[in-house]
Amino acid sequence: MPMVGEEGQGVTNGRCEERGVGSLFSSSFTTYPITVKFTDICYRIKLQEKMGPNSSGSIKRLLGGRKPDQMMMEERTILNGITGLVSPGEILAILGPSGSGKSTLLNVLAGRLQGSYTGTVLANGRTMTKPILRRSGFVTQDDILYPHLTVKETLVFCSLLRLPKTLSNKEKVRVAESVISELGLGKCENTIIGNTFVRGVSGGERKRVCIGHEMLVDPSLLILDEPTSGLDSTAAYRLVSTLGTLAKKGKTLVTSMHQPSSRVYQMFDSVLLLSEGRCLYFGKGSDAMDYFASVGFVPSFPMNPADFMLDLANGVAQVESQGDTEKPNNIKQALVVSYNSLLAPKVKAFIDADTYRLPKGSLRSSEEDKRSNGWFTQFTILLHRSLKERRHEAFNSLRVFQVVAAAVLAGSMWWHSDMRNVHDRLGLLFFISIFWGVFPSFNAVFTFPQERAIFMKERSSGMYTLSSYFMARLAGDLPMELILPTAFITICYWMAGLRPDVGSFLLTLLVLLGYVLVAQGLGLALGAAIMDAKQASTMATIAMLAFLLTGGFYVQKVPACMTWLKYTSFTFYCYKLLIQVQYGVGEATALLGCAHHGKGSKVACGFIEEDISPMVSVAALVIMFVGYRLLAYAALRRMKV
Repeated sequence: MPMVGEEGQGVTNGRCEERGVGSLFSSSFTTYPITVKFTDICYRIKLQEKMGPNSSGSIKRLLGGRKPDQMMMEERTILNGITGLVSPGEILAILGPSGSGKSTLLNVLAGRLQGSYTGTVLANGRTMTKPILRRSGFVTQDDILYPHLTVKETLVFCSLLRLPKTLSNKEKVRVAESVISELGLGKCENTIIGNTFVRGVSGGERKRVCIGHEMLVDPSLLILDEPTSGLDSTAAYRLVSTLGTLAKKGKTLVTSMHQPSSRVYQMFDSVLLLSEGRCLYFGKGSDAMDYFASVGFVPSFPMNPADFMLDLANGVAQVESQGDTEKPNNIKQALVVSYNSLLAPKVKAFIDADTYRLPKGSLRSSEEDKRSNGWFTQFTILLHRSLKERRHEAFNSLRVFQVVAAAVLAGSMWWHSDMRNVHDRLGLLFFISIFWGVFPSFNAVFTFPQERAIFMKERSSGMYTLSSYFMARLAGDLPMELILPTAFITICYWMAGLRPDVGSFLLTLLVLLGYVLVAQGLGLALGAAIMDAKQASTMATIAMLAFLLTGGFYVQKVPACMTWLKYTSFTFYCYKLLIQVQYGVGEATALLGCAHHGKGSKVACGFIEEDISPMVSVAALVIMFVGYRLLAYAALRRMKV
């Protein structure tokens, strides 16, 4: 069968086989078909329910006399005794309504469930080892991709990171091109992925790119969570046709589906129907309707088997024998009883009788040692990817306009200000401190929360180390963080007529760039620690308000209990350095008339005369620069992958 892209472009199997992914792995990977058995899978979670003050006396007594607003634990069953099997060359479809446990079961099979479950999952008769899991692909329900990278860039970068170091970069690029051809993505390979706000490839193409992510390692087992979600019936059919072609090459496929069309349903080899964590059917897809007819459930008119099974799982099926008289719980309970008494013993006997001989050349730990790229290679690839992805965001026209407009406005307000008008110049220097403290810190707050999903996905696949990602992310942000403030100070400095020598300008620029990097570090630390953009923004607002109020321009006599806050404020040290570059202590105090009683500003004089050397201010900024980033790294290390 030819594989057809969404645009109608045909890609023949001959071409795919000629440039197949597997042929490029011959030197590093051995064909390794996987048969997966899962037996009596049970998973329960504990929910906390807070008892309010209006709870009844019986609940109060149940709590043993404790206060009713204490927490109460309730256990909920997500999966209850699920058993099944899928062999190489087959597609197992897990059907069921929302909340039936489909995604949880897939996470169990993929070894990604956070929490303990009971039951066994075996691959070729053995427990799922790390080498086997590394030969498994997992496609999540959400399309987690960088929106500004093209299809080819996305798959090439993934190939460079995931494939073993025994392959050259040219070979890795060939693997990516082969996957593009195999999945029918050739026509859109130079189109960006896009998202809700940026126009890119279609939904079906985006889903195939996600599948391509996992196809790069030529997986023996491919698990997909709702791959047709959000696609129309035609796009869904084309996607499942692609999966069918992959299965015919000896791969084992397990996928969940919410409501497949009849054409899609016909491509499933086996079907597992779930309802509220219980199994209602497991067996061949073609035998499902005969089984339900044998237990008294026949549709009143010809319909899609998947639709009928979903109705049964919801307990709302209209059947010939009883119409709508049965209650939903009665229908589901009857199906559970029928499965346990009639089908479950046959399924268990079939699974127990199934034996699978391990192929020659099974995966060994030595392959795991060959697969990883070095730290510097990971850093280089991630930095290149970060620069490509961030080039649109870094120099977004609106952001550039914001910076240039602020610089021109400030330069116009302080146009060629008099050197002797110290009050006005102090205001300008503090405005610069305010703008370049708030601007980078609030932008950096969103860095890690926005990338959390893709970071978790790639880290769970073992694509790179945390340190290489972190350092590449910091280095990739430098162009935006350093070029825009350089443009700002270049415009504003000369318009405002600050000290007109190159040395003072360069010192002012260096102070500002260092200050920007420290402010960015604060945003990174808050974003990584909280991992919620809104909450992190709120905390950044509070922190910046505290730093600005203690920065030395507004308040001089800070209460004794709050004095320490001043020395944690990077705005305080930046403002101090900017004044020292422009005036120095002696010149500023002389111009302000600090030595004459009743003259000058006591606030300004007190701040300028405060005995803090430039080296102390520089050292404080360096410590904050390093410290904030160490806090961000430590927060990322605490995240469970």
